[in-house]
Amino acid sequence: MSLDIITSPLLDPLRHGFFGRSGGASSGVFAGLNCGQGSTDQAEAVTINRARVAGAMDVAPEALVGVHQVHSAEVVVVDGPATSPRPRADALVTNRPGLALSVLTADCQPVLLADHAAGVIGAAHAGWKGTLLGVLEETVAAMERLGARADRIHAVIGPTISQRAYEVGPELMEQVTDDDPRAARFFANGQGDRLLFDLPGYGLHRLRQAGVAEAEWTRHCTYSMPDRFFSYRRSVHAKEADYGRLIAVIRI
Repeated sequence: MSLDIITSPLLDPLRHGFFGRSGGASSGVFAGLNCGQGSTDQAEAVTINRARVAGAMDVAPEALVGVHQVHSAEVVVVDGPATSPRPRADALVTNRPGLALSVLTADCQPVLLADHAAGVIGAAHAGWKGTLLGVLEETVAAMERLGARADRIHAVIGPTISQRAYEVGPELMEQVTDDDPRAARFFANGQGDRLLFDLPGYGLHRLRQAGVAEAEWTRHCTYSMPDRFFSYRRSVHAKEADYGRLIAVIRI
């Protein structure tokens, strides 16, 4: 089975992709291209999957660089191949050719960014917490320190959970609107006191507030497309023991 790779004209001609679950070596609840080294999947299968992603990006496996994601606003500047242990952070930036920046998601936002003129790229893992803490703005700022300009950066949010599938409590709306009252528009009424949160809409809002030139969401919902994407929330509702992780990658 071939790999399922979603790309965006905003990032062309840079090699990049938001990978679906097709074309991997994993089985069971991880069936397909699970790239999560922190999952309970067989390590050999994850290694094979990541090697296939590296091959699709035309880099060696060690040049496929990631971080130990912790739902923070921490950004790492990458200047060489992957190291162990991986740094604890949620975004990566570089201006070094030949390195592929990657983030893992399973409902959270995978965000790929590029200033083509400066030759600077970034990748961010942005769940609600990281987005609220400012991981997207910090990624843009870190790219600027490498020579990028916000008004030249193109940013793309890949497959993430959509508003219709993302039920949250009122306490989340309080946190988000305390930070920015204008963000109330990203919440809709659900059942009882539950609310439906537009995470990619909120992510686009934060990117535009950071001054990026263009930003878009690919409009793929991880929760609603089980044959194509892994989803943490769907796995919880199905009472599964674990879940696969999708990978998003960009390289110069």
